[in-house]
Amino acid sequence: MQNNPEDVISLMNWAALAWFLFCWIAYGRFARYMAKHTASLSSVMHVHRINWMRRLLMREIRVGDAALLANVERNVNFFASSCVLVLAGLLTALSAINEIQNMLLNISFVTPDSILAMELKVGVMISVFIYAFFTFTWSMRQFGFASVLIGAAPFPDDKTVTAAERRSFAIYAAKVIDQAGHSYNNGLRAFYFSLALLLWFVNIWLFLAGAAAVVGILYQREFLSSSLKALKMVENVGEKLTRDDKELSNY
Repeated sequence: MQNNPEDVISLMNWAALAWFLFCWIAYGRFARYMAKHTASLSSVMHVHRINWMRRLLMREIRVGDAALLANVERNVNFFASSCVLVLAGLLTALSAINEIQNMLLNISFVTPDSILAMELKVGVMISVFIYAFFTFTWSMRQFGFASVLIGAAPFPDDKTVTAAERRSFAIYAAKVIDQAGHSYNNGLRAFYFSLALLLWFVNIWLFLAGAAAVVGILYQREFLSSSLKALKMVENVGEKLTRDDKELSNY
């Protein structure tokens, strides 16, 4: 008994999905590893966050610091809300998969695929945005934790707080903000890779190339961008990174 072509997902589709997951997961691990050994946006920003928390302890009025944190949190909230809207659209698309397939068949450069394969593609897209939603909302919570820490920061004239405690506060408050930043960054990566997923609906080979292209774009922006070069020059952070600050050695 032969399978209906409409009920088959080709091995090439499974291989393309495996390549997509490999690119996403491998790049995340690679970026984390490289941040421990060389300057990247993540590692350089971590130094600046520690400097921010150190200087916050020297100010009596922290309204500006709270406003800066709230501004970042609003950006995260925007992406989390966007995920909900995108998921609503994808769930609607999943219920109208036959119409979507017929629409794509009318486009000359789109490679036809089975209904089951189309459902897989939409299902993967849904999974990506569910992951992004949870990542962004976790980032929002961590920024909320950081807001509490800013409110709890000791004042400059508080004699009950030792120098060691102030140093500890600066390091670990910055670490909380850093972890929130990592979650935000992971959510943004999900958005980047979701764009590569769109190419899967057009052609498998374009999808494979698109996933690799996203890795290249992310690497360029995180390790070779002009923004990184400028951030490294501020207070010569690039030279001091992981050498002068012992708390950065386990970054």
